[in-house]
Amino acid sequence: MAGRWIEQWDPEDETFWKEKGERIARRNLLFSVLSEHIGFSIWTLWSVMVLFMGPEYGVDPAGKFFLIATATLVGAVIRVPYTFAVARFGGRNWTVFSALMLLLPTGAAFLVMEPGTSYGTFLAVAALTGVGGGNFASSMTNINSFFPLRKKGWALGLNAGGGNIGVPVVQLVGLLVIGVAGAAHPRIVLGVYIPLIVVSALCAALFMDNLAPVKNDTGAAKEAVRDPHTWIMSFLYIGTFGSFIGYSFAFGLVLQTQFGRTPLQAASLTFVGPLLGSLIRPVGGSLADRFGGARITLWTFAAMAAATGVVVLASVSESLPVFLVGFIALFVLSGLGNGSTYKMIPGIFQAKALAKGMTGEAAEAYGRRLSGASMGLIGAVGALGGLAINLAFRQSFLAAGTGTGAFVAFLACYAVCFMVTWAVYLRRAARTAAPAATTETKPQLSYAEV
Repeated sequence: MAGRWIEQWDPEDETFWKEKGERIARRNLLFSVLSEHIGFSIWTLWSVMVLFMGPEYGVDPAGKFFLIATATLVGAVIRVPYTFAVARFGGRNWTVFSALMLLLPTGAAFLVMEPGTSYGTFLAVAALTGVGGGNFASSMTNINSFFPLRKKGWALGLNAGGGNIGVPVVQLVGLLVIGVAGAAHPRIVLGVYIPLIVVSALCAALFMDNLAPVKNDTGAAKEAVRDPHTWIMSFLYIGTFGSFIGYSFAFGLVLQTQFGRTPLQAASLTFVGPLLGSLIRPVGGSLADRFGGARITLWTFAAMAAATGVVVLASVSESLPVFLVGFIALFVLSGLGNGSTYKMIPGIFQAKALAKGMTGEAAEAYGRRLSGASMGLIGAVGALGGLAINLAFRQSFLAAGTGTGAFVAFLACYAVCFMVTWAVYLRRAARTAAPAATTETKPQLSYAEV
């Protein structure tokens, strides 16, 4: 695991970037996407497995929601150590290891996925799939180090979007298996992914690199924990990524439970929202590069609140077509917001560096250091939003037999996210957060521009 270390790396140097850096960064991005893609598929595996669990499994809808909530929880918590593992072991080395770790939950699910298995066993195996959620944190932290600030929105959006597509892909594989072989053969899905995991690990070993300048910095982690922007962005990320992953886990089960869809009918619809939400994530990053992440995030939350209102009306009136339109719109908007919020993170810490009077390479180094340390925490807390969504659905169905109450709570959350984004990053006082003076090499940033 000791090979392929790059000793010097300065992506902000335009000459270095054009001559060598961009080619290396793009190669690492490509294979990072592959590994993260498989990781997302395994993390959301139980959103597909529950569709195979008919009455003979003896698990009611509330129990199924708890299975997927368990996978969400473990995937969120494990993101913190995965973030700092990149600096400790190297981005390439950790990508190889984390990819091979996916064999554990996939193999375990292959062994136990049959009627008669105890609910406790299913719960333990669902928890193991959380290691797939950790891949996102290490991948984003790694790719953040490869690209210059002006390219981070696009690069991080593409990395995350390509990874997120693992959600609809595993759902499409589940649809294909149910449609061709029937709902009694969940092991076929697992058999497809075992060789893909090996391929992703092999590609990471052969084609990715470690960056020696990215050192394990516990001081940066402590500083990120103390910085209020880490927690503000964590809250906003709950509203964007938390929504995406929570809805991705729950969509098919909601269709089955509230609208009486069969496993095949549910699987034929489940993949559409996650697919569109994943594809648009790089667009969110690119729009944030151009117009500012805070502005894109603000209006994304406004649109998400409106779409949730449509879903509430459809749920009350039991209109499946209107429900699908509103729910899929939520996926698209959450994907857009995923890209814009992750663009905000490096921009915020760059603005803080300039506000402290730093210039040039010192400001850039500070921004990279703090944004890299904070990303794992933000990603972990944001993913907990997916847990909250699944627990809210579980409680709503237990109490009233529908998901209406959960959607009302989500609408209120998006309204709060809108107000927080405006108050912290876009109101008049935020625009003057950075000093008015400029440097010869870099213009000053304000929080309104992040």
